[in-house]
Amino acid sequence: MRAIFSLLGLLLVVLFLGLLAKKQLAPAVQTPQAAVSAQNMPQQVKQAVDAALQQPRAVPDENP
Repeated sequence: MRAIFSLLGLLLVVLFLGLLAKKQLAPAVQTPQAAVSAQNMPQQVKQAVDAALQQPRAVPDENP
């Protein structure tokens, strides 16, 4: 009886993991707004990196 419940529990866990994996591996549906923001992402990253590089770096004093 204990073995039957163990196998049934294991089967349920494997079924749950299979459904979860199937859901995660399914292609995502993009909205038009998400597609536009995805196209602008490299440009936004480049602008952020350029802005960070323009800021002067703080140099600590060498004198103790």
